[in-house]
Amino acid sequence: MRRPFPLAVLAPAALACALALGACAADTPAAMPVSPSAPAAAAPPVPPPAAPVTLAADLRAAIEGQPVKVYKTATCGCCAAWVEHMRMAGFTVAVEDVVDLAAVKDTLGIPQGLGSCHTARVGGYVVEGHVPAEDVARLLATRPDGVTGIAVPGMPMGSPGMEVPGRPADPYDVVAFGSAGQSVFASHR
Repeated sequence: MRRPFPLAVLAPAALACALALGACAADTPAAMPVSPSAPAAAAPPVPPPAAPVTLAADLRAAIEGQPVKVYKTATCGCCAAWVEHMRMAGFTVAVEDVVDLAAVKDTLGIPQGLGSCHTARVGGYVVEGHVPAEDVARLLATRPDGVTGIAVPGMPMGSPGMEVPGRPADPYDVVAFGSAGQSVFASHR
């Protein structure tokens, strides 16, 4: 039975995304009226991540041959920025824009309370939200028992793809989940 993904998680996340990147759905090409003679509007620009991503040699080795498949909505700019963050770290990323992201999260087993605006699969794991590339690489390098995936719940400002110039990053945790339960995989302060 499909469980609804809590709007209480996604609504604040969508607002944070819109505020962070100015990628409000009302400003997307799909939502704008277009006259027959008007050229199609371009998608909002995606800002580059705040800094280049440098992984240690052992983590770089862990991502070799591990493509990332990202599921997101077509209009989410912060998701696109996270994809760019992952590419800058050396991951090969494929993106699938989906209409029913809640169904993807349900199918992949994202626990209630850990949701965000995009979901990815890599190396047999699920990655939910704005998880730093280094943490994804560490997951692939260590392959902890009883872990199905890692998540950054919500959309913390300052996490990869949610950087806002001039605004300090919010503290956040990366949460591991699976048959071993939930635990903090990494903390970013």
